[in-house]
Amino acid sequence: MIPTGFPDRAEIARLTARMLLEIEAVHFRPDDPFTLASGLPSPTYIDCRKLISYPRIRSTLMDFLAVTVMRDAGFEAFDNVAGGETAGIPFGALMAERLALPMTYVRKKPKGYGRNARIEGVMTEGQRVLLVEDMTTDGGSKLSFVDAIRETGATCEHTAVLFSYGIFPEITKTLGDHGVTLHALSTWWDVLAEAKASGSFDASTMDGVEVFLNDPRGWQAARMPEAKK
Repeated sequence: MIPTGFPDRAEIARLTARMLLEIEAVHFRPDDPFTLASGLPSPTYIDCRKLISYPRIRSTLMDFLAVTVMRDAGFEAFDNVAGGETAGIPFGALMAERLALPMTYVRKKPKGYGRNARIEGVMTEGQRVLLVEDMTTDGGSKLSFVDAIRETGATCEHTAVLFSYGIFPEITKTLGDHGVTLHALSTWWDVLAEAKASGSFDASTMDGVEVFLNDPRGWQAARMPEAKK
């Protein structure tokens, strides 16, 4: 069923943050930072992949994502939904079901045999494609998926995620320069506010995370090994 009536943007953001905290997808460690895929340190880590194991939560969030995209982009704005390998594939499938559209997925790189394809499923020239992923940091990883979609002759002007870091201002320019608009349900600021309201972490941990969120690049630079030489 295609959802049409849901809470406003602020309440969707709050409830999304609450769900992420409830399933312990949110991790804060300012005193023992995580190492991200980029090699940079971070006191925060989020595991959106856990959401697929919670049926009530994943159903609610996909309803939220569907109505957000329809409100922002249009109710008849897309012909195809593409999930990005790998985390975006289940969410792409669920979103396609919500919007009653064909589903495809995009590989990170050609598989190296057979058709050597990056697009799996049926995507045709002229289709308007919505790229779906679990999350985004600064938006850079989305560009390769968008380019692969466009190489088929389809268009891709929108990407939807459950979670965006919301602390890197360059994301709007990075995606905008590529002709892509981002739609996200929640950010670190929403999670921080809900974590404070619910008492999910102690005050010292929350303070350490907030320092990072206010100046993530500075926080990371001060903790990189080369910065200490």
